[in-house]
Amino acid sequence: MTRNEAWTLLTEYTQSESLRKHALSVEAAMRFYAEKFAADIEQWGVTGLIHDFDYERWPEPPAHTREGASILRGMELDEEIIQAMLSHADWNQEEFPLDRPIRKSLFAVDELCGFITAVAYVRPEKLDGMTPKSIKKKLKQKSFAASVSREDIAKGAELLELDLSEHISNVIQSQQKIKESIGF
Repeated sequence: MTRNEAWTLLTEYTQSESLRKHALSVEAAMRFYAEKFAADIEQWGVTGLIHDFDYERWPEPPAHTREGASILRGMELDEEIIQAMLSHADWNQEEFPLDRPIRKSLFAVDELCGFITAVAYVRPEKLDGMTPKSIKKKLKQKSFAASVSREDIAKGAELLELDLSEHISNVIQSQQKIKESIGF
C-alpha cells in the first residue's frame, strides 16, 4: 500500500478532521522511529496513518481494529502492518503482543501524539519551543486530557528502551516537522 492509497482509505472511513490529524501525527512519529531504527519508513508511515482508520465506524472494542484488519486483509495488505494495527489495542495484545519494533513503536507514539496535540492547543506558541519538561508537567495534571493513558505513555518509552524525556523529545520533533498539516 502506498502512502496515497493509505490516505485514500483513511479519508474514506474517517470524516473527523481531528481523527485525520491524529493519523497524520502518528504517521510522522512512526516515520521518525522507522528512520531511527533503520526500518522501512514507508511501511511504518502507512501503519501510523491507517492505525485507527476504522475507529469512526466501529469505535467499540473489539470491533475497532478487528473490523479494520478484516478490510485490510481483503485488500491483501502486508500482514506486518495489519498485525501492528491490531497490537496497538490492548484487547488484541494476547494474540498480537508488543514484541516487534513496529508494534512497540505504534503503541509508544499513539497516546503520546494525542497528548502532545492537546498540550499544543493550550500553548500560545503551539508546538514551537515545546519541551519534554512542559509535557511532563502536564502529564502530572490528571485532569488535563484525562482520557489519555499516562501509563501507556510511560510503557511506550519503556518498550522502546528510551528515557521518557528522550521519547517525548523525539515525538515533539516529528510533530514540529508537520505542524502545518496538523493545524499548528
